[in-house]
Amino acid sequence: MAYTEALAGLHVSELAPRVVQSEIRAMSVACDAVGGVNLAQGVCDTEVPEVVAEGAIAAIRGGLNIYTRLDGIARLRKAIAEQVARTHGMVVDPEREVLVTSGVTGGFQAAVMALLNPGDEVLVFEPCYGYHVSTLRSVRVTPVLVALAEPGWGVDLDAVRAAITPRARAMVINTPSNPAGKVFTRKELEGLAEIAREFDLFVFTDEIYEHFIYGGAKHVSPAEIPGMRERTILMSGFSKTFSVTGWRVGYLIADAKWTGAIGYFHDLTYVCAPAPFQHGCADGVEKLGPEFYTGLAREHEAKRTMIVDALRAAGMNPHVPDGAYYVLASAKNLPGVTAAEKARALLAKTGVAAVAGSAFFRPGKGEDLLRFCFAKKDKDLAEACRRLRQA
Repeated sequence: MAYTEALAGLHVSELAPRVVQSEIRAMSVACDAVGGVNLAQGVCDTEVPEVVAEGAIAAIRGGLNIYTRLDGIARLRKAIAEQVARTHGMVVDPEREVLVTSGVTGGFQAAVMALLNPGDEVLVFEPCYGYHVSTLRSVRVTPVLVALAEPGWGVDLDAVRAAITPRARAMVINTPSNPAGKVFTRKELEGLAEIAREFDLFVFTDEIYEHFIYGGAKHVSPAEIPGMRERTILMSGFSKTFSVTGWRVGYLIADAKWTGAIGYFHDLTYVCAPAPFQHGCADGVEKLGPEFYTGLAREHEAKRTMIVDALRAAGMNPHVPDGAYYVLASAKNLPGVTAAEKARALLAKTGVAAVAGSAFFRPGKGEDLLRFCFAKKDKDLAEACRRLRQA
């Protein structure tokens, strides 16, 4: 009795009661239970480039298995700086402005801990990646959702301005985006840059899908826009590009005045990204030329065509993405009231798992949308498309 009474004052945090299993993870579990084809989670199970895999194996066998510097191995930081110079035309100091992080997720968490305070507000564009929103909430920062305009997911600059209050400190830009595959245009980024400068906002930019660009779209980093270099926290990585989502190797680029604090919090939580995997990624960045990245985009553009055609045949009108490797498609004709119910109905009928669109919107929105990931081996994607066509 006394022991029970002693525990009576214990309780979870204020945040914990609102925490539920990610709908993405929930659908992956449901898919595994029926042996289905998982187009729900963005695991990117295509082949790892041989040079990347062999680089990590060689590092393990060579004894490179201990902690690295908190900002990552010098070779990888130098390779990242050189790649950013080639792709974005930006001069980056690998010693003071590059952090190797535990994926973009780890970089973003460390950055918001270093640069934001409880009660601050951050603008996030909707549909949005749930981890961005949840990470902000985990440090008691308030995400303020700003809807992109359908059907093309355009930026409404008036809506952005209307969402800004005296507590606004930053905005999050995910380009190309998850889940919509939206690629922010230079004109849109210039408009957002003007607002960021006017209201003195940080810009956290998640560019993990920067090499997955289709058609006439062009990836532009907000950090390239004049006047934005010092206020932009650029985050990207290798999980998607090298198909190594489980390795957790990303990077963050920021002005040297911010990287010290960000690095402190990344070290506090993660110590460092896995050492041998850093070496494998360094080999990839150093040795894979431009043809690898153009081939990657071309390969995934073909996969995009496969899934878009199958969804149309299934009566699920898709939003055709300009980048990334996801498709949002209409679920209006599927049984169920909510998107989660519709996703489970589709799984039960076809064995194909998708994610409820509501996972990427504020409550009450996205209930007629499902998200499909097409970064799959051709055999598995073809099977999923076959099943959808027969739905």
